[in-house]
Amino acid sequence: MSYRTPLARARGLGSAKDGTTHWVVQRITALALVPLSLWFVVSILMLMHKDYVTVVNWMHAPWNAILLVLLVLTVYWHAYLGLQVVVEDYVHVAWVKVSAIVLLRLLAVVLTAIGVFVVLRIAFGS
Repeated sequence: MSYRTPLARARGLGSAKDGTTHWVVQRITALALVPLSLWFVVSILMLMHKDYVTVVNWMHAPWNAILLVLLVLTVYWHAYLGLQVVVEDYVHVAWVKVSAIVLLRLLAVVLTAIGVFVVLRIAFGS
């Protein structure tokens, strides 16, 4: 039994100032993924039976490289936001939750950097 008031129990649990931004950014990245994913799928289908040189030449085109970088950035950002919500909702031990979120962020940054590096390396010549 606790003699604390609801306000006293709520204090120290953080504020709700960040949740709306997180939700909006997740929806924006989801909306951005729709045309980027459609473009990527159509492009892959067109390049499916082409040789390596044709695919590399396709990636040399500036718009294709830019759209690929945007796709990589958006995919990892959206994935991080979604996984962060899963961790926050289902991990109840505080230090495990914080560790998992830090590990997720680190993993997202590293994988994003690798993806962007690979696209740029191919786009600018390997």
